Amino acid sequence: MLDTTQSEPPGRTSVSAAAEEPRGCLFALSQPPLMIFLTVIGTLLLLAAVHDLFLL
Repeated sequence: MLDTTQSEPPGRTSVSAAAEEPRGCLFALSQPPLMIFLTVIGTLLLLAAVHDLFLL
């Protein structure tokens, strides 16, 4: 049976498709590992600030 599905032209790859649609900072911030890292760093900074303000 003949394949009639619409596929990308042979010269076009996913890399060139990604280059046409640039992703900004909000895309990077939506990634779970980055958000977990930023949460851990923020929590450590908050604990250090609370320690400095109230316990020293």
